[in-house]
Amino acid sequence: MKNTKYKIVALMTFLAINTACINDLDTEPKVEQTLENLLAADPNAVEGLLSRLYASFALSSVEGPDKSDIIGADPGESPFVRGLVNLQDFTADDMKNRWGDNGLDQLTTSSNWTSNNKFFKYVYDRIYYTIPQATNLILIMKSDKVNYAKKDQVVDELRFLRSLSYYYLIDFFGKGALITNDNFNTTAPLPESSRKELFNFVESELLAIESTLPVTNSYGRANKSCARMLLAKLYLNAEVYTGTARYNDAAVYINKIITEGGFQLESNVRKNFSSDNNTSKEIIFPLLADAVSSQSFGNTTYLVNGSVSTDTMVPADFGTKQGWAGHRATKAWYGLFGNSIADLQTTTDKRAKLFWTQGHNWEMNDYKAWTDGLPSDKFWNKDSNGVGGATDYSSTDFPLFRLADVYLMYAECALRGAAGTTVPQGLTYVNLVRSRAGATSLTSITLDAVLDERARELNFEGMRRQDLIRFNKFTGSAYLWPWKGGVKNGTSISDNYKVFPIPSTALQANSNLTQNTGY
Repeated sequence: MKNTKYKIVALMTFLAINTACINDLDTEPKVEQTLENLLAADPNAVEGLLSRLYASFALSSVEGPDKSDIIGADPGESPFVRGLVNLQDFTADDMKNRWGDNGLDQLTTSSNWTSNNKFFKYVYDRIYYTIPQATNLILIMKSDKVNYAKKDQVVDELRFLRSLSYYYLIDFFGKGALITNDNFNTTAPLPESSRKELFNFVESELLAIESTLPVTNSYGRANKSCARMLLAKLYLNAEVYTGTARYNDAAVYINKIITEGGFQLESNVRKNFSSDNNTSKEIIFPLLADAVSSQSFGNTTYLVNGSVSTDTMVPADFGTKQGWAGHRATKAWYGLFGNSIADLQTTTDKRAKLFWTQGHNWEMNDYKAWTDGLPSDKFWNKDSNGVGGATDYSSTDFPLFRLADVYLMYAECALRGAAGTTVPQGLTYVNLVRSRAGATSLTSITLDAVLDERARELNFEGMRRQDLIRFNKFTGSAYLWPWKGGVKNGTSISDNYKVFPIPSTALQANSNLTQNTGY
């Protein structure tokens, strides 16, 4: 059992009464100002409120796995991590889901996307749940009524969480209403802000807090390296988001994380995806999970249980009591380790062993057939030594940011000519990641080699679609993968798929919002 978890239990009743959910994204925050009175009377209560905002990235609700912060949302389907994987991995080449749910089927085949897809709505709603809650608490913390010794740090952490939400709005949807401290109490619908305007706001927020966030913080809370990582990712994708490349800027913060963050690659790569990953020296920012105190069907429970079946696997071997038989990798991922199941079993690369092969077919002739494709057991609910009993919910934290990603980002920036980087050093970092996994060292690197290494190392961690878009391999026909465009061997998809459609409920709630081109 992990000792560091969300300290929210004492405030659950208060929040349930005084924190209303966002209703169809009217973008008008509904957190009652009685929070200000609460914090004036008990400043220490801010820790629970802050934890509640962190929890919005991991749980469906602090009230339990059968409740949702979002009105009308399915508590199991709508949590953030589940949405992140649905939108970043199932839409890309690495993972496919077989359930055929209305909406999810369209994601896994990258076809027939519409503004009525509930999974787009769940992610959009979650973003616009967290942003106003964080903004309201920022304003309350800045008031003279709250006397708390670390109030400035709390405000910085809230600004980070708000920026993180906006970052995913930028990446997924490309535009939206910009809620700030200045317009928070505006009653009229907010205007639509462009991708560049949202980018500029997030950049300014992160630059403002990067110097004042602590070097270290409690487990699961933001520190300097978290802000630097988000800045680096923002700049890494800046050409996609704004049309202007910012690799030089990305390199600045990548180098700061490497030289000042104090993180180390874990010798056992599996440590990062196991129930004891709260002790990993590699994870920069985790989203917390616990089988007892932080239960959710949408955190790593979704990744673990969804990748296990009672037909070809024994759920208890992976630390779970349930096998949902949903997710399998495609050969676009495991094919990077060889050309057959036998290759996966004989390669020295330990990451190739994180696929279940028994009873499964190499080819995904039918993405709805459980035995077609290989389940990824990269995430499991046992510790890194394989110890642990079976539970219904996962205790494995989700590593949103980790050092291996930073090393590979450095190599990419170096190959793109970023100041402050060198290709030889980039090669060194790539080989550190590979040697940790037991893979042979490379003698040179190219951008395609880095993209492939990102797939080997980072797939199923909520970033593959973003990578393919940045490398111009997501839309079009230059790169095809199984079931791209709903065709077994893949087919071209149009450029409008580089962003998702704005949910119809958001358009109805705010007449200033416009639909993305092509939808």
